[in-house]
Amino acid sequence: MTSTLPDTQSDTFAADWAQWHEAKEATLTAPHGFLSVTALAWLTDQPIAIEGVPGRWSDGDRGVVVELAADEQLAVGDRPVVGEHVFGALGLRESVLATAGDTVVEVAERGGRHVVRLRDPESPLRLAHPGTPAYPADPRWAVEGRFVPFAAPEPTTVGGAFEGVEHVYDAPGTVEFELDGRPLSLRAFPGHGEGRLMVLFSDETSGDTTYAFRSLQVVPDADGRVVVDLNRATNLPCAYTDLATCPLPPAENRLPLAVEAGERTPTTRGVAVPTADGAVLAR
Repeated sequence: MTSTLPDTQSDTFAADWAQWHEAKEATLTAPHGFLSVTALAWLTDQPIAIEGVPGRWSDGDRGVVVELAADEQLAVGDRPVVGEHVFGALGLRESVLATAGDTVVEVAERGGRHVVRLRDPESPLRLAHPGTPAYPADPRWAVEGRFVPFAAPEPTTVGGAFEGVEHVYDAPGTVEFELDGRPLSLRAFPGHGEGRLMVLFSDETSGDTTYAFRSLQVVPDADGRVVVDLNRATNLPCAYTDLATCPLPPAENRLPLAVEAGERTPTTRGVAVPTADGAVLAR
């Protein structure tokens, strides 16, 4: 996205949006996309087994450690793991992927804790995904705004979609724009990719026609100009499954209007079922 408003000719605008939405759905439903997650476990210093995941996993003085039995297989990169493997302590929001046959084992840091997730291409949630409903693309919801940086990034603590998880982001500033003559402002977090910002927000459709909150990516230009295209407001993984740890929006990021644009509430959802070992499985 650039700071230049998209072509608002209805046919072109709708076609560009449809191409974007199709690409997002392809990422979501890829063999190891987020809809493939079937198990999640928060690690402690007590080794646990996780259904479908090789080994026994723990998190202690050496960080994340897995101990594999003689008949269990796991590969990190292109290197097979035998016996014990030390992943160590991961950095902020870092993820490391290992493979076990057709599945991927994700080891990640979230909210100051380590978690293991299994990504299985045979996930029922992935295979049965009917597509994400969305409002029709409408140029009305694409406006030019401005990124206003803080004097210094402000540490901002927000809750997580998974109970007990908190996330801390160094917010670089706010995104300011107008809709229907109303001045609006949203606190922004660093996004995925250089120069990108992530804006988490809720509005008067949240919990009704849309999920509790959504995300929008913006890219300021050298002068701080941004395009705020709410047609591209997207669901985070927590809208689709309980096995997600997504950050919640800051309290001030609630828009006082109904944003009838972007993605709507998914029609299917993976529900978490606890296990005796402390993991949760999607059903």
